[in-house]
Amino acid sequence: MQRAVSVVARLGFRLQAFSPDLCRPLSFAQDLLRRTPLYDFHLAHGGKMVVFAGWSLPVQYRDSHTDSHLHTRQHCSLFDVSHMLQTKICGSDRVKLMESLVVGDIAELRPNQGTLSLFTNEAGGILDDLIVTNTSEGHLYVVSNAGCWEKDLALMQDKVRELQNQGRDVGLEVLDNALLALQGPTAAQVLQAGVTDDLRKLPFMTSAVMEVFGVSGCRVTRCGYTGEDGVEISVPAAGAVHLATALLQDPEVKLAGLAARDSLRLEAGLCLYGNDIDEHTTPVEGSLSWTLGKRRRAAMDFPGAKVIVPQLKGKVQRRRVGLMCEGAPMRAHSPILNMEGTMIGTVTSGCPSPSLKKNVAMGYVPCEYSRPGTKLMVELPSGPCF
Repeated sequence: MQRAVSVVARLGFRLQAFSPDLCRPLSFAQDLLRRTPLYDFHLAHGGKMVVFAGWSLPVQYRDSHTDSHLHTRQHCSLFDVSHMLQTKICGSDRVKLMESLVVGDIAELRPNQGTLSLFTNEAGGILDDLIVTNTSEGHLYVVSNAGCWEKDLALMQDKVRELQNQGRDVGLEVLDNALLALQGPTAAQVLQAGVTDDLRKLPFMTSAVMEVFGVSGCRVTRCGYTGEDGVEISVPAAGAVHLATALLQDPEVKLAGLAARDSLRLEAGLCLYGNDIDEHTTPVEGSLSWTLGKRRRAAMDFPGAKVIVPQLKGKVQRRRVGLMCEGAPMRAHSPILNMEGTMIGTVTSGCPSPSLKKNVAMGYVPCEYSRPGTKLMVELPSGPCF
């Protein structure tokens, strides 16, 4: 069955969510799964636990996926994203280390300013996406994806050892903090009741350490993965349950799981590593050229620069685009066809959009088909789509 679709955008980006390829019901080896500090809290609140990237995490709670999604868009929701890798890069050569691995201009970051960046390889492929914050405490705070935990940690540790052997001053520490994401249009209003800092002075992609609802030592970063205003709070593990409980006292706040996180990020056109970008995708192909620092482009001093920089001025063979249609939903791996019926690309992520009441997806097509408004078709299974 073929479904007519329209290209709606060349897309932007942001961090990790639910993937059917990585997520499955809890039915085996539960004692081998990693648990966040909020595991028992999730069970007590009706969390339906699934396996995700080696972790036991809630896919949803008592509310339906659609209700959780819409509540986030209209109010705010609390997500447990403690499975993400949080690291601290210390030493006077910390920027040198990070810039040897990523495409962004880390040196230009102001105190407590962060940026989304990409680990890349020498072939120009994306190894992972991450957020790097230049803290006022004299270290870099880095958050990257749980699905790439071992790969990312090995990449950074190897570079630390390399620089240390050269006599450089650099070190790495893995943080065991929990990470809570409060997302939605009323998130700042809810959080303001529990902090003394004026959150109006915390713009997008900046952070500050503060006490939050009585829990000291929390790093609050104005960012998220839903397309809404919100924060991510790195909280000492021992205070995670207290903080989550305090936030839920506000009727604006409800718990939300991986399913809502996935549909929210898809509506916002945000990538999921392993689905929408990977080691065989360059930043230019992935519509992520904006992550390349201007100074770094000129210097061509990041991994894969000899491949990536020429693509900025030349023509790549394919680009990531957003798609929209009505009827049966588009799913990952579905073929994308031109109007003559020739296969030209593949869907990488797709789901029904609770907000738009249509189906949204993203995928890769040749550049000549990437203009917004282009009519295409997606081939769907002849039977029901699940």
